Amino acid sequence: MSSARQAFQEEPDVNALVNRLSDAWCWLEAQALLTREPSRSEAFRRISRDGMDLAKDSQGITRFEARERLSGPLHPDLEDTVRTNFDLGDYETACFAAMKAVEVAVRDASGLDNSLVAVKLTREAFLPHENAEAGGALADAEAEGGEQTATANLFAGAMGAYKNPASHRTVDFDDPIEAAEIIQFADLLLS
Repeated sequence: MSSARQAFQEEPDVNALVNRLSDAWCWLEAQALLTREPSRSEAFRRISRDGMDLAKDSQGITRFEARERLSGPLHPDLEDTVRTNFDLGDYETACFAAMKAVEVAVRDASGLDNSLVAVKLTREAFLPHENAEAGGALADAEAEGGEQTATANLFAGAMGAYKNPASHRTVDFDDPIEAAEIIQFADLLLS
């Protein structure tokens, strides 16, 4: 790193700068954006195929950030179809499949039949308990009334905002970060 010290001798804290550059270099390698070149010395690195793809794509950094958001495990109902479609860049299908998984899980857990779908299904499943009246099969009778209503609204809102539109028309999901957030939201609802 002595050449780096020479190149940045005007910097007020060359050691701090060199340490930051070293950290950045390690991060690029850890993300497989830099790789070893087998035909060169051990110290030589080149930009990897993923790194080149990222650099060529005007949305590369955004797609990279979105993939990072989904880098951990998802609910098993989301792992295959949802993750595959997301990785292929088919965000509409990935988001629709994620919310469909939520709808199916609500139906299965509540025991409600197929005549109720999306918003109506979730409203019925999470119908709050009121005045000693039984609520929906998934409503938490121990929770305060406002919290029960909020949970019903949360699930119904998810269906209305993210599942229903794709059920009825083409939805242009051009923002991979928004798609990743919708999938994370579905993951949260499923858990």
